[in-house]
Amino acid sequence: MASRYISFHLHPHPHPHLSLYSALPQNPKLSRHAPTSLFSAVKTATIKTSHYHIYQSFPKRCATLTPMASSGQSSVGAKFDEFEPDQTFTNDDLKPTTPSQRNFHWWEMASLWIGLVVGIPSYYMAGSLVDLGMAWWQGIATVVVANMILLVPLVLTGHPGTKYGISFPVLARSCFGIRGAHVPTLLRALVGCGWYGIESWIGGEAIFLLLPNSIKQSSFSQLLPWLGTSPLEFACFIAFWSVQLAVVWKGMEGIRDLEKYSAPILIILTSILLIWAYVKANGLGHMLSLSSRLSSPEFWSLFFPSLTANISFWATIALNIPDFTRFAKTQRDQIIGQAGLPIFMGAFTFVGLAVTSSTTVIFGQVISNPIQLLGRIGGFTTTILAILGISLATITTNIAANVVAPANALVNLSPSLFTFRRGALLTALLGIAFQPWRLLKSSESFVYTWLVGYSALLGPIGGIVLADYYLIHQTDLSIKDLYSSSPGGAYYYCGGFNLAAMAALVFGILPVIPGFLQKVGILSSVSDVFVVIYNNAWFFSFFSAGLSYWILASLRGKQNKSLSSDPLLPTKS
Repeated sequence: MASRYISFHLHPHPHPHLSLYSALPQNPKLSRHAPTSLFSAVKTATIKTSHYHIYQSFPKRCATLTPMASSGQSSVGAKFDEFEPDQTFTNDDLKPTTPSQRNFHWWEMASLWIGLVVGIPSYYMAGSLVDLGMAWWQGIATVVVANMILLVPLVLTGHPGTKYGISFPVLARSCFGIRGAHVPTLLRALVGCGWYGIESWIGGEAIFLLLPNSIKQSSFSQLLPWLGTSPLEFACFIAFWSVQLAVVWKGMEGIRDLEKYSAPILIILTSILLIWAYVKANGLGHMLSLSSRLSSPEFWSLFFPSLTANISFWATIALNIPDFTRFAKTQRDQIIGQAGLPIFMGAFTFVGLAVTSSTTVIFGQVISNPIQLLGRIGGFTTTILAILGISLATITTNIAANVVAPANALVNLSPSLFTFRRGALLTALLGIAFQPWRLLKSSESFVYTWLVGYSALLGPIGGIVLADYYLIHQTDLSIKDLYSSSPGGAYYYCGGFNLAAMAALVFGILPVIPGFLQKVGILSSVSDVFVVIYNNAWFFSFFSAGLSYWILASLRGKQNKSLSSDPLLPTKS
């Protein structure tokens, strides 16, 4: 179980439609307000005619780079029912949320983040850095700084979800193309499945450790080498894995209620644990005495990959946050609701570090795993509270963070085959295939192989999405074209794929691969340059992919302007 592998020592040790614009002249100011019905009708007819002639005259031309979105799309967007969406690109789970569905207030967004933060992996974050040589305050500061940085893309990516009521797979269509969107959403889903397995394994560990000793000492608890764990531990994992499906089956409304009502309970239980540790250890003196074991150069060589790892911790949610902000009432609600993330993460990692350091005084040894700690405290009341707290902490994190995105990605892949429930079930099954007990075999593999490794996949996607939405489309999307497979659609690009986004994605990922292969042992050594790139995978891939995409899209924008004067195109009247 994770308790056998994740531990740290608190004592010193060594070492637009296409931007060809319609035949009518566009007024940017008018496009932001509702036009008269006559002007709207004339403009719509003209745009359709323009698209027809453009694609008839240039049948072999592909809009391989991102065009500007059509102007005239209001902040709310055209009513979804006013046009007939392509049924291969929509179902009830993919449609924009209606005003009645947008009922998340800021405190419910904050409750979502409290439910996400309070969990076993977050409990380990600062402690794993102390284990690697940082002082207690350096570990916590690293976590807080990472989440302050991540808050920026979180809020920026959440904006289109609230503005248009669209989920991440639909948003991805605007920059990757209506078919190319499958690439980023499935990459995000892959990471979500891995995390679902990790969280479920931790929940199963709680069941195992709180079982009577007579059961834990039976022959069923013996390790099977081919499985990598014992049959009893695996059975506990499957039991917890199954329980979570009951909540998922209720959909987003069930997830919302779970997060909202669990948040205060988790805060109370966390406070009780901290107070217990403070009283039993006669204060937090032992934690405060933990100094750094690193020289200045050693600290900075550890800080940046640790910063990347902590950013990667929530980089998954930073991508698919529109899946939640699409239900927010206003932009103010989604921004304020998310602003508390650095505080929540800093506070909870402080609790994890304070309680763990106190175990040295209370029990004479370091107990880094909270499940083991609760089992060591013992008592019927403690056991009940432990089961309640750990189950809530794990389920609230796992379902919101690791089920919603993969399920929506699968729905986007085949709306006729998958519903949210079916997508969630497949996500859970893939979580088993990841064998999370192997991922958690050590703090180093958890932080530097898993967390840093997948940041190379998510960083470039985030950079491309933000560059496209803010720099290219300037927050102006065509809802109709997000659900259209017409070659005249703004996001059809080249056969449904935006080749510029694909090229930028590859450009962001490739330089990280040598460092990753060296980290997992496939390559014996690589250049120091690739090591530095890998240790800063999220930063490098995010900015390199975003910048390269912006350059390619800008070049295409200039080409579109030259095409607009082509004599074969309809002339402006």
